[in-house]
Amino acid sequence: MNKKNITIAIDGPAAAGKSTVAKLVAEKLDITYIDTGAMYRAFTWYCLEKGINCENEADCDAVIKDVAIELRPGHIVLCNGIDVSKQIREPRVSSKVSYIASYKNIRLSLVEQQRAMANKTSVVMDGRDIGTYVLPDADVKIYQIASVQTRAVRRYDENMQKGIPCTYEEIENDVRTRDYIDSHRSFAPLKPAPDSVLLDTSFLSIEESVDMVLKIIEKKTGVKPNV
Repeated sequence: MNKKNITIAIDGPAAAGKSTVAKLVAEKLDITYIDTGAMYRAFTWYCLEKGINCENEADCDAVIKDVAIELRPGHIVLCNGIDVSKQIREPRVSSKVSYIASYKNIRLSLVEQQRAMANKTSVVMDGRDIGTYVLPDADVKIYQIASVQTRAVRRYDENMQKGIPCTYEEIENDVRTRDYIDSHRSFAPLKPAPDSVLLDTSFLSIEESVDMVLKIIEKKTGVKPNV
């Protein structure tokens, strides 16, 4: 690694495999991985636990000040000190998180935390608007996509492995709904940055996707994986 900090933004639609790829890329480069989606999911979980209507922006805005979200090594997500790493992947959270992520005040609060993290060290950050809004000056911007069917199968298999009950139909419907909400929200919508590299992983394995991303990073920054 060079001494200069680098910032890598990986954006794309729901269940495109961004988090999986970003985690592995961060490990291979020995830099920090920031799962922005987990932060929105943690706040969504909090609202659901408190009986707050996730589709009511004012109700959600009113409690953001009461929530402290922390990301720890090992992909641990804490919400007010509670480990919610598994709970935030449940279908009830997945079905509401896009509403939460569309609210301007919620995004502003969490984006402030995300930028602060990126200012301290080299990071790989994935989400919906990292390259367009959170880190517009990122050294590398990648927009990762895959077909709806591919993404639904991946998310379904992931949930099954984690013991999270769901059906394929439920997951596919959720993916399509989230695509629409994420791309049509008025504040920081899902879209590729003009200078991002498009990466379609529909027919790529995780290892192949990671290798492609590492090659893009090396070409743009000269940074290579640790051997």
